[in-house]
Amino acid sequence: MADMDNKDQAELDPADLEDVEDVEEEETGEDVNSKARQLTVQMMQNPQILAALQERLDGLVGSPSGYMESLPKVVKRRVNALKNLQVKCAHIEAKFYEEVHELERKYAALYQPLFDKRSDIVKAAYEPTEEECEWKADEEEELTVSKQEEMKEKAKVEEEKKDEEKEDPKGVPEFWLTVFKNVDLLSDMLQEHDEPILKHLQDIKVKFSDPGQPMSFSLEFNFEPNEFFTNTLLTKTYKMRSEPDENDPFSFDGPEIMGCTGCTIDWTKGKNITLKTIKKKQKHKGRGTVRTVTKTVPNDSFFNFFTPPDVPESGDLDEDSEAVLAADFEIGHFIRERIVPRAVLYFTGEAIEDDDDDYDEEGEEADDEEGEEEGEEENDPDYDPKV
Repeated sequence: MADMDNKDQAELDPADLEDVEDVEEEETGEDVNSKARQLTVQMMQNPQILAALQERLDGLVGSPSGYMESLPKVVKRRVNALKNLQVKCAHIEAKFYEEVHELERKYAALYQPLFDKRSDIVKAAYEPTEEECEWKADEEEELTVSKQEEMKEKAKVEEEKKDEEKEDPKGVPEFWLTVFKNVDLLSDMLQEHDEPILKHLQDIKVKFSDPGQPMSFSLEFNFEPNEFFTNTLLTKTYKMRSEPDENDPFSFDGPEIMGCTGCTIDWTKGKNITLKTIKKKQKHKGRGTVRTVTKTVPNDSFFNFFTPPDVPESGDLDEDSEAVLAADFEIGHFIRERIVPRAVLYFTGEAIEDDDDDYDEEGEEADDEEGEEEGEEENDPDYDPKV
């Protein structure tokens, strides 16, 4: 039998042996590729690896490609001339934004009488007329109202009885508190102990810097007399700059906030919610006696908004302070540009729906991605829908 096997091997064509070896190599290559794909999928599902890749990619953004170095000297000179023109464009753009600021100041004076009347209605200083209270609903609102007519008629008698028993509310109760609670950016700052104070908030105004003064704006929070502090006005001022940085003029992208200052809140004794008292037990190393020490520490509160971190003249801040100021600037801009001009729509929730509409396209993309992932799972031979 051994002789027969040796004879068969000797009679094999060398070309046939080569074919056999090629097949084995191809099969091995497919196995390697399959394992590589599986490893890649596993790696891309690891958030730490994804974060590291993203950090590496971010580091490559803006890095020189070597193209400029490959250009002839005479072309490089012309490109430098183009960059100098771009710097001049940045300075013109800065002047444009300064004039925009002047326009904002001009139109703020036109808006203010309307905002003042809004404030008077909210705090019950003015009762609007029947004509001012008429609101023409759109077709969809009218349809909704018509469906509710029957239910309203049935409940009308009971409501009238309840209204007679209850005291007639003045103005629009908890107007600004409701606005804050409806906006995620602001509600995230709110604590339960902030709400009783914000019920006394009557108005928020935006004041721009005077002509000829450095660019800035202030947020003025007007409170009615309350038991928590003696102030009736709390302010927050944001200093701005519309000027390209000499060291990096191409980074200019409109006015930027350079810093902000708050105000001192004159808290009533025992009512300062930005601080809390904690008790700690301490043991004496030598005698072994135990004593209780009372310490005052910072407490989370919306009213910390009025005591932002100080920005040193050097401009250097630690990471925590930078994060706090970045969030602070975002909130200040949002209150100025969205909340104050459209407060009633945030009170009713209509502005929130408009804000959500801005994210529809991204949401649809996310849904598509989820659909693709589900399809991939279903095509996976190991996928079990029960699991």
